[in-house]
Amino acid sequence: MQGTVATFDPQTHTGTLLLDDGTELPFPAEAFARSGLRLLRLGQRLSVQRDGAGVVTGVQLPGID
Repeated sequence: MQGTVATFDPQTHTGTLLLDDGTELPFPAEAFARSGLRLLRLGQRLSVQRDGAGVVTGVQLPGID
């Protein structure tokens, strides 16, 4: 699944993604920490990993495993 960064707080490392269907999906600091990225910019495209409950567990640049 992929989404676009709608919000990102560089202090808390939390934010929201806008999925292709228009749904907003929040992500926690732990998901950002797993990405290995230092910052995100608004409008940036990301791949999203979620657990069985639908909680975001990771975000990363598309095509990078």
